[in-house]
Amino acid sequence: MTRRRAAVLLLAVLLLGNAAQARAAGYRYWSFWDRTGGHWTYATQGPSTTRPADGDVQGFRFSVSEDSGDSVQPRGRADFASVCAGTPAADGRKRVALVVDFGTPADAPSGETPPRARTACARVAPDATTAEALASVAKPLRYDTNALLCAISGYPRTGCGEQVSADGKSDSGTGSGGRDSAAHDDGPSLGLLAGGAVVAVLGGAAAWQARRRRNAP
Repeated sequence: MTRRRAAVLLLAVLLLGNAAQARAAGYRYWSFWDRTGGHWTYATQGPSTTRPADGDVQGFRFSVSEDSGDSVQPRGRADFASVCAGTPAADGRKRVALVVDFGTPADAPSGETPPRARTACARVAPDATTAEALASVAKPLRYDTNALLCAISGYPRTGCGEQVSADGKSDSGTGSGGRDSAAHDDGPSLGLLAGGAVVAVLGGAAAWQARRRRNAP
């Protein structure tokens, strides 16, 4: 293998590596979960529209992930009997067990430390939403203008669904819409641009090899 060809292949490998890192970017946000049959499932509605029943268990997890398919679940004990053991039933009220997992230091925005995970039993009106149940036990809550849940018990202090790069740093120029706004991004991704560069490099290498063969004696 000639030095020129080796250099071309090395450049292609480096570009592919950069493309893979670009695809690893995700979003830092609070995910919302239902507990059914002893397992967590990603909620199909937001906490402001979900109306849990008496005895339900629901959870929140702060983390960095690309979408619901790779979101991490809340940790810790999550059964209604243990979470609500100290909260007696009351007429005209329902009890909802809540698990709030503030995530790991790797998930945290720069300069912040996640609190320890906690559980709480919210005793609220029968028609209360999960957001209302959460507000009764974990204030202050913070939402953005699109009703995306940004903070529970004041964590994190700033940010809301921002995009982060593969090294965990927040990308500049990203709006607070987070996951939802990213779905409508019409611009080419860095991975796509890097992939195009790889194609160009390999195409140039192939053309160079073809010319070399034609000019060979």
